[in-house]
Order: sequence, then C-alpha cells, then structure tokens
Amino acid sequence: MSAAERRAEITSAIRAETGIDEALIDRIVDEFYSRVRNDDLIGPIFNQRIADWGPHLRQMKAFWSSVALMSGEYHGQPMRKHLPLPVDAQHFDRWLQLFQETVNDLCTPKAAEHFMERARRIAESLELGIAGANGVMLAKGARFKRVESSIS
Repeated sequence: MSAAERRAEITSAIRAETGIDEALIDRIVDEFYSRVRNDDLIGPIFNQRIADWGPHLRQMKAFWSSVALMSGEYHGQPMRKHLPLPVDAQHFDRWLQLFQETVNDLCTPKAAEHFMERARRIAESLELGIAGANGVMLAKGARFKRVESSIS
C-alpha cells in the first residue's frame, strides 16, 4: 500500500469514528477565530499581526485538516511563526479555553475530544518552544511565565 493510500485509509477511519469532515473543520475555524478576534486577552495579539483574515483562515483550515484528519493539507512551520509572539501560559490557557468552548458548541463529544487532544499537544509544544526561545527550560509540568522588564 502506498503512503497516499495509507493516509486515505487513516483519514477515512477518523471520519467514520468521529464524524469530522472538512465542513466541520471550516465551521470550527471560522467560529473559533471569530471568538479569538473578540477576546480581550488574545484578540489584540492576533489582530495586530493579521490584517487580512481570509488567507489566515484558509491556512488554519488546512492545518486543522492535517491535524484532525491526517490529510496532509498543511505545509507550514507553526513554531517559527509563533516564536516571536509575546505570549505565555495565560495566553495558551485562554486559546485552549476558547477552542474547547468552540468544539463543545459545534461537535459531538467524540469529535470534540479528538480536536482537544490535539489542541492540548499543540499548545504544550508551542509553549515549550517559546519558553526555550526565551532562554527558559521548563521542567515537566512547569509553565512559561514572561517576566515583565521594567525599563527606567
């Protein structure tokens, strides 16, 4: 069996088990980023960096198709894009909270858990990477807290 055939088989099994398809991913991404844009904590971070939401939403739909369905649609470097962001544990917690609320509102419990397992791993990986890029090596279970510098 070729790699493409194996990928298609895995994607088909995930769809059958969870009910996740591209239409659901589109609804989740659109709703989630609507919530993000309006959020007091993380909204400003996104809104300062994204002038045209159309391309970003298309990229996030490809990303979540790859993450949730193993579709292979996304070909980016999320860590590199997130390293310069002024975020820490509180931002990842809020991102996860908004994502959890979104998938709970739009998905079956099985699909919501499928998305959340992956979202938690993504958030943890990005938080670890950002901490490391800021010279902080986190112990297992530790969280990254930015130190506010006071410039006199």
